[in-house]
Amino acid sequence: MKLRLLLLLPLLLQLLGCAVNPATGKTDFVMMSEQQEIDLGRSYAQEIAKQYPRYADEKLQAYVQRVGERVARHGHRSNLDYRFTVIDSPDINAFAIPGGHIYIHRGLMAYLGSEAELAAVLGHEVGHVTARHSVRQQSQSTAWNILGQAVAIGTGVGAAGDLASTLGNAFVRGYGRDMELEADGFGAQYLARSGYDPQAMIEVVKVLKNQEDFTRDEALAKGQEVAPAGYHGLFDTHPDNDTRLRQVVAAATPLATGQGEVGRETYLRMIAGMPFGDSAEAGVRRGQRFYHVGLDFTLGLPQDWELINRPDALILHSPDQQAFMVMSMQGLKDATSAQDFIRQRTGGRGLSGEQSFRQHGLEVTTGVLPGNGAKRVAVVMRGRDAFQFVGAVKGRASLESADDRFMDIVRSFRPLQADERRLGEPRRLALVQFQRGQSLEELSRQMEGEGDRLKRLRLLNGLYPTGQPLPGDWLKVVR
Repeated sequence: MKLRLLLLLPLLLQLLGCAVNPATGKTDFVMMSEQQEIDLGRSYAQEIAKQYPRYADEKLQAYVQRVGERVARHGHRSNLDYRFTVIDSPDINAFAIPGGHIYIHRGLMAYLGSEAELAAVLGHEVGHVTARHSVRQQSQSTAWNILGQAVAIGTGVGAAGDLASTLGNAFVRGYGRDMELEADGFGAQYLARSGYDPQAMIEVVKVLKNQEDFTRDEALAKGQEVAPAGYHGLFDTHPDNDTRLRQVVAAATPLATGQGEVGRETYLRMIAGMPFGDSAEAGVRRGQRFYHVGLDFTLGLPQDWELINRPDALILHSPDQQAFMVMSMQGLKDATSAQDFIRQRTGGRGLSGEQSFRQHGLEVTTGVLPGNGAKRVAVVMRGRDAFQFVGAVKGRASLESADDRFMDIVRSFRPLQADERRLGEPRRLALVQFQRGQSLEELSRQMEGEGDRLKRLRLLNGLYPTGQPLPGDWLKVVR
């Protein structure tokens, strides 16, 4: 048995490799050349383009590309062809994939307060690319999988592969905080060398920490418990007063050229008019209804239910997240009936308690898909578009406990009326100059949106939870 393992080790070692990290100068464990990394990044970018819509403002896209290139020029891998893209999503996130493709969601841009803060986020992501973090993680995962297979073959015990894979995943996850701090350090260096104030790295952490606090406070106000899912990087790794973060920023400060540009007003002018929250292309929630002008429909949400608006589906869920309904749309080549569509989708099994009816001139078929974890299923046909609904419950809850809510959602679906089309237009960011004698309370009453508007106003402008602006300050509001 030991002999078989020894024979496998040379093969394993041939598959593994080491390379000098271009950013750290250290030898890293990698299984991918730079060209392979670039090719992999192109492949990933094609998939991301299918899943995440590009924000349709080429002026803003060009601005972000300029800021990103300015930072990347001072990185350790300035030879890469960096592509910076704004994603049309309200999510608070940014990420990088191999080879220099970097993405920032417009939802995060809404909360940043200056060009330097934008550069800090992009610099952090450039740091991930220059240090080859994704390549190192993937290499570790691949190596442990190969090792697991080798152990399984050598011992004849398949479970050994699972054990090695588990150990490998834990090893990869262990890089998390160190890699994020490393990206912070490189990002701060690139900021300083490109003429921005490296302290913007800490300001971004404050923005994201405030976002976490706000999300938690909103959930508590609704009687919910929530573990906020936010930006993977700075926000996930350390608070704004973290000693190690301040050390890496301080180390970068002597590299600064000039006074350290901030660019607050330039940045605010660039994002003025940007949709806040959902866009018209993705559909917009207003109170307890959702409106989609492009697809010409609206539907209602049960009281206190939440909505997650994804490019491929709408997900509605109860406050306790134990019941949820997913709605998606499928275009058909040929016209078909709702009943025939359901039978095709269920492999001819049909539905328990199936019923067909018409609502608002549209054909509907619905019923329960039996089995372990029964589901409420429905389809609304409009021409050659099939709007599919699947409702299910988690844990010990029964389908009956939520089925009335599921049917309320299905029955609420209808085409838009003429006077509802304006409701499908997004809310947008606008700029106002704070006047002497004016109050934030007064300004918040002019804001649009759900929830506590005063808290949202403070959050948008880096004033959460109790900060006050100075007369003459430009503030972001939602109109």
